Amino acid sequence: MSLLHPSPGLATLDARARDIFRRVVESYLETGEPVGSHTLSRAGLDLSPASIRNTMQALTQAGLLASPHTSAGRAPTHAGLRLFVDGLLEVGDIGQEERREIDARLAVLGAKGGGRNVEEALDAASSLLSGLAGGAGIVASPVREAGVRHVEFVALGGGQALAVLVADDGVVENRLMNLAPGVTPSTLQEASNFLSARLKGRPLAEARHEMKAEMEAARRDLDAAAARLVEDGLAAWSGGAGGAGHDRNLIVRGRGNLLQDARAAEDLERVRVLFDDLEQKEQLIGLLDDVGAAQGVRIYIGAETRLFSLSGSAVIAAPYMSGRQRVLGAIGVIGPARLNYARVIPLVDYTARVLGRILDGQET
Repeated sequence: MSLLHPSPGLATLDARARDIFRRVVESYLETGEPVGSHTLSRAGLDLSPASIRNTMQALTQAGLLASPHTSAGRAPTHAGLRLFVDGLLEVGDIGQEERREIDARLAVLGAKGGGRNVEEALDAASSLLSGLAGGAGIVASPVREAGVRHVEFVALGGGQALAVLVADDGVVENRLMNLAPGVTPSTLQEASNFLSARLKGRPLAEARHEMKAEMEAARRDLDAAAARLVEDGLAAWSGGAGGAGHDRNLIVRGRGNLLQDARAAEDLERVRVLFDDLEQKEQLIGLLDDVGAAQGVRIYIGAETRLFSLSGSAVIAAPYMSGRQRVLGAIGVIGPARLNYARVIPLVDYTARVLGRILDGQET
């Protein structure tokens, strides 16, 4: 009787195949090394190495395991990891120590102005998640729906200014800008007044689409330095020109964690490709927006997303929501396909829930 049917799934694995498959995947996720039949036999599996080898060969033919090197050991394929995550992975609750650390680190932001400084909260959550999970933390800023209340350019010295935007819902966004020569305090005030008058009550994304016409008025009504400052300020808040994600911010923290397990030349090449992937802002925001549409933790492994098909990476992400269960954005972890799924999934889920409460002005 055949061990596997052509389209493998848990239901098509007999008890022996399922046990061996689970042990191979768990060992690989823990060590990052291919697993051989003698290793499983010594670990207490009550089968001969030959019997284990035959089962592993069947699992390999089914596309669930592969031999990554010339050794006799096997490692799960991305299809095998997906099968394991969907059917065999046991996900528990987040540990009490990690829960306390997340609460403490993010609660500080909630106490500083009701958690309304969005970028500070997103940056802290991404860095925190990166440190706890051991991958790169990634978070997309919320889609801006609130209208603009106030705009101001604050001189910092050294040819720089802080562009401050305050929304009707109390959210504050700050952008550091380099000032062109000839900008004076009166120029900053003139540009601030111009933008405040024209953006007041309008969502920034909506206003930005209409600002081309407004820029003609700016060039007519303002001096050249103030008009340039208005244009630069809009670009800074919008994250640059063009593209579907142009009015969204993307924060990636902990890239260095991705180098920790790069032991061979091929590992370093995958990390190099992944670093290139992490620069694709619009595609990353689109991926995180898909997570928000799912209303729960999403896991992408390898080629399941075109963005990470070459680097063979995994993404674990979850939406962060308001108290009314409106999706604000998404946060997650990117790392090698052998992420510790059982540990990272509850970390991402809990961090997303706390971040949502902070941004919604609630206490943790």
